[in-house]
Amino acid sequence: MSVKINPDLQKERNTATFVPEEFTVWWKGGQKKYEQILALEEMFLNDPELKDDLPISYMSHKELYEHAIRKSVRIAEKIREIRNNGEDNVETYNALLGGSLGTALLKEGNPMALHFVMFVPTIMGQGTMDQQVEWLSKAWDCSIIGTYAQTELGHGTFLRGLETRADYDEKTQEFVLNSPTITSYKWWPGGLGQTANYAVVVAQLFTKGEFRGLAPFIVQVRDEETHMPLPGIDIGEIGSKLSMKSVNQGYLGFKNVRIPLNHMLMKNQQVLPDGTYVPPKNSVLTYGTMMFVRVALVRDAAMALAKASTIACRYSAVRRQSPIDPKEPEPQIMDHTTQQLKVFPIIAKAIVFKANGENIWNMYNTITAEVEKGALDRLPEMHALSCCLKAIVSADAAAGVETCRLSCGGHGFMDSSNFPTLYGMATAVCTYEGENTVMLLQTARYLVKVYGQALNGVKLVPTVAYINEAVKTKEFRNFDGSMESIVRAFQFVAANKVRIAYERMEQRRKQGYGPEVSANMCGIELTQAADLHGRAFLASSALYELTKLSTQVSKALAEVLMVILELYLVDACLNRLGDFLRFIDLTDSDVSNLELRLQNCLKRLRPNAVAMVDGFGIHDRILDSALGVYDGNVYERMFEEAKKSPLNKEPVNQSFHKYLKPFMKANL
Repeated sequence: MSVKINPDLQKERNTATFVPEEFTVWWKGGQKKYEQILALEEMFLNDPELKDDLPISYMSHKELYEHAIRKSVRIAEKIREIRNNGEDNVETYNALLGGSLGTALLKEGNPMALHFVMFVPTIMGQGTMDQQVEWLSKAWDCSIIGTYAQTELGHGTFLRGLETRADYDEKTQEFVLNSPTITSYKWWPGGLGQTANYAVVVAQLFTKGEFRGLAPFIVQVRDEETHMPLPGIDIGEIGSKLSMKSVNQGYLGFKNVRIPLNHMLMKNQQVLPDGTYVPPKNSVLTYGTMMFVRVALVRDAAMALAKASTIACRYSAVRRQSPIDPKEPEPQIMDHTTQQLKVFPIIAKAIVFKANGENIWNMYNTITAEVEKGALDRLPEMHALSCCLKAIVSADAAAGVETCRLSCGGHGFMDSSNFPTLYGMATAVCTYEGENTVMLLQTARYLVKVYGQALNGVKLVPTVAYINEAVKTKEFRNFDGSMESIVRAFQFVAANKVRIAYERMEQRRKQGYGPEVSANMCGIELTQAADLHGRAFLASSALYELTKLSTQVSKALAEVLMVILELYLVDACLNRLGDFLRFIDLTDSDVSNLELRLQNCLKRLRPNAVAMVDGFGIHDRILDSALGVYDGNVYERMFEEAKKSPLNKEPVNQSFHKYLKPFMKANL
């Protein structure tokens, strides 16, 4: 039985100038990956055990967890089946655990996700070959379930402040783990509450009575048969949150818990049986897992914006309201320029983040391969870039989802719109895997260092090479408003923001302040420099990636992609106009032209907006929004969702007879 498409939505699709499926192939990573994703969707979305008869917002906290565990086990069973058939790959796990398909299956998160996303990669990245042989077979087969326990109740992004201790006992060749204070309790690890029986625990390492730094340890926390907490283990769940309500995040404390020497992951640093400590060649190697996750989060941000803009764009095509011309009927709200300004830049940002996500993912893999061969030169660059991009894209994604929600008016406030869940999941990224301000400060420390190198004539690595040019050229010349000119301007502005941070740090040091105090006093300048550096990279990468892509696709799609690119760059420039005016001699005419170009980009994208979000290829089950359904029958879907409320199962709720009626009749 065919479903009737809303005529306004169908009209938008009929007037599109390109074929959305062509864009979908790129968005999904190529024809092969596209077909793999379609196969996964077929396999998982059609499984009756993975469907929700009752919206999860009506479940209790306990019911939601038990529901999530049942479904996560079913997902893991199917992953095991795929792996046994030799059909699994990185994209399989990305889609099912951190990606769009995974969120369709478990809307508020998978309690087993950290097992695959953090526990396994940490063993692969931090364990010796012998340790990988011992643990990975158990982990891949899910005969044990692990998580990653780093953050504590009292410390998060500031890793040096972690308090959990691991003291090496030479006599027994064991580490003794303790949580000396309440603030040293591990807090937040997904699946730790009741799901995992093992954890990679990051602790302060002490050997021969000396502090050696942080180290990762594999620790069993629950019995493999009974699942009861082991002696010395204090473990539980931290409670309900703004989002990620079924992830089963937990707390963990230790009291004289002993683990064998070989349970410390020793690929990068070692403790010998006699307690001798062998430090890592580079301290950044210890944080490889976090860098991996931060890189992956860039692509996750793209998907969050793709979902939000798809909902908002389709709703904007269906919703009619507020006459533009009083003599004409109410138009589609997408015809309002102000609505276009809310939604269209989010579409562009999703595409730019996707292109950047692929770029930085490839860069990460290249640099990781170099590190494996002992070449560590570009590791600080990768660390700095992953930090600032994580901060920027997560903040922009959270803001973008909220903008799209607002563009849908009151209906966007309903759970059935899926905006509450989308926002909760997007804003969570702003604090996990590194709180955003701290991430920017880590990048800024690197930028200040390389600026000093540039002043001394050192040739810088590719992502900061623009600073070399800015040191030589004190003025920006020939701003003509072209996309290339906007990218160069972003780099020039970023370089000058770094210069200001560097110079003010130097001023504080000359005044007698130490480097740490100076950094605190210049924190505003430092975070602004890191933010502009990240945005300059996004602009430069977008120009390169989308221009290259436009040569590989049809002329019709290429034209739309160039509008997307121009919209992103002009909008990004206008959003940082104060910084541009500070360092570049822009005229009133320059700014006016940028504003008019922004409006022109909105107008040019208007005929293809719906086709563009269709090109994201997001299945209705994955989108999970009454407002964003492919057929555009928004109001019918909203009624269907409203009728699912348990309060609508009976015409009169018992509370009427118990409370309301006695109260209303009391004074008669």
